[in-house]
Amino acid sequence: MKKTIYILSILSLITLTSCTQDFEDINTNPNAPSSVQPSLLLRQVIYDFGENMSYEGFVAGDLLSQHRTALDFNLFDRHALKSPQLGGNPWPVFYTNLRDNEIILKQSQTVETFAVYEGPALILKAHMAAGLTDLFGDVPYFEAFNGVEGTVTPAYDLQEDIYMAENGILDNLDKGIAAIGAYSDVIPLEGDILFNGDLEAWIRFANSLKIKHLLRISEKVDVATELQAIFDEGNYMMNNSQNAIFNFTNSDPNSFRLAQLRIGDFNNFVLSETMEDILVELNDTRISTFFRPFSNSNSNEFNGLLNGIDASQTSIALANYSLAGTAFREDTSTLDANFITAWEVHFALAEAAAKNIITADAQELYETGVALAFEYWNTELPSNYLSGPAAYNATNTTPIEQIITQKWIANIINGYEGWIEFRRTGFPELRTISASLNNDLIPVRMPYPAEEEALNAENYAVAAGATDGNSINVSVWWDED
Repeated sequence: MKKTIYILSILSLITLTSCTQDFEDINTNPNAPSSVQPSLLLRQVIYDFGENMSYEGFVAGDLLSQHRTALDFNLFDRHALKSPQLGGNPWPVFYTNLRDNEIILKQSQTVETFAVYEGPALILKAHMAAGLTDLFGDVPYFEAFNGVEGTVTPAYDLQEDIYMAENGILDNLDKGIAAIGAYSDVIPLEGDILFNGDLEAWIRFANSLKIKHLLRISEKVDVATELQAIFDEGNYMMNNSQNAIFNFTNSDPNSFRLAQLRIGDFNNFVLSETMEDILVELNDTRISTFFRPFSNSNSNEFNGLLNGIDASQTSIALANYSLAGTAFREDTSTLDANFITAWEVHFALAEAAAKNIITADAQELYETGVALAFEYWNTELPSNYLSGPAAYNATNTTPIEQIITQKWIANIINGYEGWIEFRRTGFPELRTISASLNNDLIPVRMPYPAEEEALNAENYAVAAGATDGNSINVSVWWDED
């Protein structure tokens, strides 16, 4: 589904005030920001979050999930996660956009003409908060996002509460659906670059997120009844035309960021040996979409590099390794900022069915997910793909491994999601990296950034104490044994 978006100057987001007879207004700078129209702010939040997390997903998430390998500036690839370089600190992306989204939410709940924004704002809050806590674990949440109206040193909340408590992730998804259902005015939702103002699409989005996150916590909470009800109702993303995405373009400022950066930054990322081996073993034709044959190849071959090299000790010839495909630089009009898709939802439902959490045909859901993922990545599905090594019941594997591996493959550029799913399930099997700075352990959470220790010291100290000194090897709540 093609959606072209346009970035607005920050000045256009501001509604300027003029003087009145009132003394307070007379003594107020008439050029200072007074309020932001929710339509403009909604556009800004969706774009900023999607663009930044797509970049982060490529330069950091794809390293953690072993889709790609970094050749240089690669402390993050060696799992020194407290030393972000080209990426690897998504914390401010989440908090900036959650705070801006909170402005939309408050406006929608206090200004009658803005009521249409309440449901989408609640759903976006749930989506972004889930991404935040799934990466970091316990984070500031209930006291955060309020700017000058709230504390600047918010307490850290337990991930379990962020998921399960009132005004948490699942509650906000339910409230978002209810707010849309209760909306009876005719004022349209403007600034919506995900669904062009289609409120029914926002309900499908919320239900799809519920499927994803109910499954994510299913080892801790009995989610069977709720998941079955959503599946039976059928009001979730069924095909790629319903995906929560927006398209990048081939020109500034809306092209994918790796297309705008210098060629050396783009060439720093090559095919991971882990990704190569999995795609080759599955005879997966998407390898030609995701990557290019390496320059020194005489027969259209692909070559990956083991993650986490010590660049100071290892000499690498770029021509010997496969760079990212043209969709990530030369033709970014084929690339999306991906919030959630129909293929991800089908893989989640397939897993739930395979684990007997819901009653459904797991193989059918899996095969539909595979077909949708190939379609999403503009690659023809080979006629024998689902009867070969990628088959649901292929030998020397399990249905769960097959489902998660396919989800992992399709989540390239959303690499943080691939890593989260690996942490949750153990699939696909990732490699011990070449020169680990984390004792050969694959991290299981992102560390709190250094600025938290400086700016929110007291609360940070409590959270750091609960994670063995802000260790990247301490599991989050839904991943604990």
